[in-house]
Amino acid sequence: MLQLSTLRENTQQVIEKLAKKNFKNEAAIHEVIALDTARRTTQNEQEIILAQNNALAKQVGDLMKAGNKDEANALKETTLANKETSKQLGDKLADIELQIQNILYTIPNIPADAVPVGHTPEDNEIVRTAGAIPTLHAGAVPHWDLCKKYDLIDFELGVKITGAGFPVYKGKGAKLQRALINFFLDEATAQGYAEIQPPIFVNEASAYGTGNLPDKEGQMYHMQIDNLYCIPTAEVPVTNIYRDVILKESELPIKNTAYTPCFRREAGSYGKDVRGLNRLHQFDKVEIVQIAHPTNSYELHQQMVTYVESLLNKLELPYRVLKLCGGDMSFTSALTYDMEVFSAAQERWLEVSSISNFETFQANRLKCRYKDGEGKVQLVHTLNGSALALPRIVASLLENHQTENGIRIPQALVKYTGFEYIN
Repeated sequence: MLQLSTLRENTQQVIEKLAKKNFKNEAAIHEVIALDTARRTTQNEQEIILAQNNALAKQVGDLMKAGNKDEANALKETTLANKETSKQLGDKLADIELQIQNILYTIPNIPADAVPVGHTPEDNEIVRTAGAIPTLHAGAVPHWDLCKKYDLIDFELGVKITGAGFPVYKGKGAKLQRALINFFLDEATAQGYAEIQPPIFVNEASAYGTGNLPDKEGQMYHMQIDNLYCIPTAEVPVTNIYRDVILKESELPIKNTAYTPCFRREAGSYGKDVRGLNRLHQFDKVEIVQIAHPTNSYELHQQMVTYVESLLNKLELPYRVLKLCGGDMSFTSALTYDMEVFSAAQERWLEVSSISNFETFQANRLKCRYKDGEGKVQLVHTLNGSALALPRIVASLLENHQTENGIRIPQALVKYTGFEYIN
């Protein structure tokens, strides 16, 4: 959530920068500024009345001591009237603050200066490409056929048990899944990320805190009786650990990693883009999260990108790094890099990671702050990234490493799988 001071003091600049995200509701910004003016006026009126009542209370006490009961009682009537006015102003203030909050929830984060101009994924900037795209043997097939051939993942059984997008992992498919999770967690902890095992359901306050509500309300599974949400990513519960917390400056950065199942009610469609593991409603992911000092958050952001690249290199997968344009960025992000792996059998790039710096946008909602050297309380910057999301990594591993004799396991994973080939 943007800070009111930012909107008030840099109105035109904010409007111009939000145009990068195709935000056209300029009226909302002017409305929230007008409401903020009304809020401050109302608050000032209430403070004046409260100050008057404090002064009157002293006068009433003095008059009572002097035996002037009639004058004291007259002043008491004034204080009662003032209390009623103060209550009305308080109710008005609460209503204005609610209106401000509801409008602020609809205004996206300001994109960083480095964000490219663009409207669609085709406008994203390719930062670099790494790794050799493999040449597959004549009988190579997509991962959904490999899963059936080697009995790794049963998509139809998942439909029977739950529905489309909820696959059943079997045998070496399940072991590969577990191996990747352990590999990603071990790599993250070796880089100084403290492991967390968070809940996979969150309350409404947590979903609002990271910006998933109200922006992605229709994409989250909601348990209405308990008013809980299935998490779309571990970012939500892990970042909310620091909601309403004031940290010491010396504690920054805080680095956490977590494995969780993730749930997304993405719109269903048909075709190769969503076939097999390409798009699921339930999937596994290891997340990395940082709570950072504003002065070096972008340096840490780049370090996170480099770290995720190291994972892809160890998995021997060809990849590319994209800097997302304004029109393809999330509501909450200030700058995002996506990682895409080339799927040789499908002959297309698959997104496997998104690494974002939110600056103070989430922190302002979360009230996640730190106390600087002068004792002033400041908002932190929050960052997160997939390291990594498993479905498309598994798809790419199966497809890119398939041979005529089976599927080769990258050397970095062998100690986790216990086998070198799937055949």
